[in-house]
Amino acid sequence: MSRPPAGTPCWEPADRGAPDAELPPQPQLRGVVTADVAVVGAGLAGLACAYHLADRAPGLAVVVVDAERPAAGASGRGTGLLGPRAGPPVDQALRRFGRSTARRIHHASVEAVDQVLDLCARLDVQCGLRPGEQLVATRAPAGLVSLARQAKAYRALGLDVPVLTRGAIRARVGLPHSAGLLHRPAATLDPAALTRALARACAAKGVRFYGDSPLRAARAGELIGPELCFPHGSVQAGQAVLAVNSAAGALDLPVGTVLPLEVYAVATAPLSSTAYETLGGRAGCSVVDAVPMAPYFRLLPDGGLVAGGGTALAPDGLGARRVQAVRERAWAWLEQWVGSLHPELSGVPVTHRWSGRIGMTGDGLPVVGRVPGCPDVWYIGGCCGHGLAMSVAHGAHVAGALLGDPDPGEPLPWHRSRAPRLPVHGAGRPVLRAYVDALGRAARRTC
Repeated sequence: MSRPPAGTPCWEPADRGAPDAELPPQPQLRGVVTADVAVVGAGLAGLACAYHLADRAPGLAVVVVDAERPAAGASGRGTGLLGPRAGPPVDQALRRFGRSTARRIHHASVEAVDQVLDLCARLDVQCGLRPGEQLVATRAPAGLVSLARQAKAYRALGLDVPVLTRGAIRARVGLPHSAGLLHRPAATLDPAALTRALARACAAKGVRFYGDSPLRAARAGELIGPELCFPHGSVQAGQAVLAVNSAAGALDLPVGTVLPLEVYAVATAPLSSTAYETLGGRAGCSVVDAVPMAPYFRLLPDGGLVAGGGTALAPDGLGARRVQAVRERAWAWLEQWVGSLHPELSGVPVTHRWSGRIGMTGDGLPVVGRVPGCPDVWYIGGCCGHGLAMSVAHGAHVAGALLGDPDPGEPLPWHRSRAPRLPVHGAGRPVLRAYVDALGRAARRTC
């Protein structure tokens, strides 16, 4: 069976012209454009922000500018797991922030899942949505220790996250995991379809789009508000939102370190009905390992399977050949791991292999706040691989702040202007890359 070129997500239709025809016009930005609010980044965070601005303030002039097109970046290259997670594991959050804040972090992540489900209903878009359960489970001793700590923390906080025994897990997905935690609400969906639907909804509310226009710089404008500079023009705006995630470093934004990490995924042809049902096809489960960076999987509505994890790479500063070699090894390992899940998967072909970049921070928390020194510019990024639900929530939060919503009181830990700094340059870069590589090797050994 022939497969699409490496790098093509399974969400990308064979006819590239068809989805683009459904998107709003996206001319390249040329000359000087003015707007009340300029949003840079047509992913879930940027589009959610633009959508809520246009929905709540119909007279507001909003523009969205992207380096490529909607869903071309991380929002269209994820694996579509929608579950409650924000920041570090709950036991770490409890130790660092205390009971009240740890509980608020969990509730915020649950509300973020509900926001995505509500958004799908408001947009009347299915986007492959399958409500279900998310299992965080493991077979490795290190994973069992982590699960025990998390379960204890959930109980201490009075949160409803049930512990699953070996038998309860096997009844759901037919796998020999030793124990797990059950997260609800949860779902799986096509993240690119949701992103495109948001773009169409924004356009219907009067938002203007520009594509193929990478941001070069953001600076104080000659009049009121910031000036955003692009290769062939600029935007003069009253306020700006930079939903650029791990591109913050390349733009020299003073938001701390949001480290670009490349992660990998594969998708298969449809499984046999036996394998599909055994792995939780009817229940719509997704299974995430409790060990950081360990592989995970979910099933597709067409009967296929998507898997990711196992390897991550800090690619900045590496040559193209070395990056491609890591990709090939990561995809080959994932393909082998998928074949080990069930006897009938050993001969199922992998049809898609792709990679995407996530933004990691030193403390595992996103950054959602004003850019230091630029009070009219906001930044959104650093969801640390858990951005499907949280990106939508972050966009809504920033839209509310721009529209003058009342201060909700004590901010969540990621409502901040900077992440901790990491040694991404000079002698520290190889050390950081070696640390990421070591995490990947440890995760692969658990399988």
